Amino acid sequence: MCGIVGYVGPQNALDVVLEGLRRLEYRGYDSAGVAVLADGRQATAKKAGKLANLEKVLADQPLPESTIGIGHTRWATHGGPTDRNAHPHLSADGRVAVIHNGIIENFAALRAECESAGVEFSSETDTEAAAHLLATTYAGTPEGPGRLAEAMRAVSRRLEGAFTLVASHADEPDTLVASRRNSPLVVGVGDGEYFLGSDVAAFIAHTREARELGQDQVVEIHRERGVTVTDFDGTVVEPTAYTVDWDAAAAEKGGHDWFMLKEIAEQPQAVADTLLGRLGEDGRLVLDEVRLPDQDLRDIDKVFVVSCGTSYHAGLIAKYAIEHWTRIPVEVEVASEFRYRDPVLDRSTLVVVISQSGETMDTLMALRHARDQKARTLAICNVNGSTIPRESDAVLYTHAGPEIAVASTKSFLAQIVACYLVGLFLAQIRGIKYADEVAAIVEDIRGLPQAVEQVLAQMEPVRALGRTLADADTILFLGRHVGFPVALEGALKLKELAYIHAEGFAAGELKHGPIALIDEGTPVVVVVPSPRSRESVHGKVVSNIQEVRARGARTIVIAEEGDDDVLPYADHVIRVPRTPTLLAPIVTTVPLQVLACEIADCRGYDVDQPRNLAKSVTVE
Repeated sequence: MCGIVGYVGPQNALDVVLEGLRRLEYRGYDSAGVAVLADGRQATAKKAGKLANLEKVLADQPLPESTIGIGHTRWATHGGPTDRNAHPHLSADGRVAVIHNGIIENFAALRAECESAGVEFSSETDTEAAAHLLATTYAGTPEGPGRLAEAMRAVSRRLEGAFTLVASHADEPDTLVASRRNSPLVVGVGDGEYFLGSDVAAFIAHTREARELGQDQVVEIHRERGVTVTDFDGTVVEPTAYTVDWDAAAAEKGGHDWFMLKEIAEQPQAVADTLLGRLGEDGRLVLDEVRLPDQDLRDIDKVFVVSCGTSYHAGLIAKYAIEHWTRIPVEVEVASEFRYRDPVLDRSTLVVVISQSGETMDTLMALRHARDQKARTLAICNVNGSTIPRESDAVLYTHAGPEIAVASTKSFLAQIVACYLVGLFLAQIRGIKYADEVAAIVEDIRGLPQAVEQVLAQMEPVRALGRTLADADTILFLGRHVGFPVALEGALKLKELAYIHAEGFAAGELKHGPIALIDEGTPVVVVVPSPRSRESVHGKVVSNIQEVRARGARTIVIAEEGDDDVLPYADHVIRVPRTPTLLAPIVTTVPLQVLACEIADCRGYDVDQPRNLAKSVTVE
């Protein structure tokens, strides 16, 4: 998500840091800030909006020259995208400056601890709690080399969640320290100078020599002592050294040819981040913002899920999960149609709106119509502080991070996970599921990032398959139950990226018309449900595969590991891990994303910027 840059060396730190932040702008952000150490004090500047806004502040109010500094571009999570929530954050005494990527799950308890000690907070962020804790811990740490690193280790052991923290202290003008858990951080080693970055794009213009930090590690960068890495307990470890062989443009894409491929690879992290902090200490689910009394949610007797495009497909999957877990009827609506058909809404209706950007105009207008009709509203969104969350009664943010590619990938998976959480939240608050039942399902969801990683590790044959399909005129997709929305999403991705005619069908509808489209060699992608699920339609889908193959189709089958029933009828089998039925779309969607991307690339199209499309549709 956020962009992080740190520098220690002979150059003007501010110039290096700003250059690094510019190279990280592709990550997306809503505010930016810097801090340099000069004359025994922290000098900072930060501003909401684009980097140009910060540079204007710096032009009007220059910071002193320094050879050590940190910089940050923020993607808001805790607290809106404002000047005061921008990083860096200073400790109460102004001696410590901290920047942070990730989510500190137990920040509320840590903040309360700091406030009880008389500390006044100046922001809404979880990061500021880390700054105050670091200052307090530093004060109680014996003087000597590595003092700041020891304080960072002690603070890191107390933090829960995912984080990269980078800090400087006015008492140590030659030192930066950083800590990482489940969040990226890389060290650059130059000629008498050292860099920190959320990825190598931050320093690729200065050095290609890098050090990779492992999980739960702290790095100290000292002007004279160089780079020292320890685990959180203080044991010295040797970081993995490597040479970056990408150019600057490729570095921004993490070595991938397209941002979309990078974002597909980031999906395990996006799913994991969306789950962070959702279970409270009492085992109950927690949303980001709820401005409704519990009784209002208990009174809900109907749910509408309203969204557009890929988000609409997430809503279709939500219907299966919410109805199953809550027994509340759910309707899924295309946002552009919702208010014009005069839906029946009242105070007992919950309207769930899904929007990656939080600014999708059709979805926003549907939300406003729902509010006019006195319905309760809940937003699922990826952008903190955007219009749709601000105007909703409750909010659940997907922490997928910015998407550069127009076609949504990691936001889609994060939205599905968020829909699961909404369903479980409603079931819990209505007393349909107990906390231990919810926790058990959440534990299954927590296994999804690893399952997605497993799928991604097996995608080379899918890419090879995509290259053989590049000349196809039509590709059809079939699915049943939660596989049907996955089929729709696979077809949409192919249309968006490769400009191929593609359709997704409910497999049971095949005999009611679509089977007429099958011709010799027509590729048909079939999302096969698990044979292990209750009341499984697995056998019926296998029959569908036989039907299309008998009419000359080229069958491409996505099936879980161990499902050998499909083998006699599949020309190509793509395996995915065994997953609970309702959670299966998280793994079955990924091969379809990769397939569409590969076909578009082979056809010579711009994967990241398909023709006629925009990332956020802000007009009706």
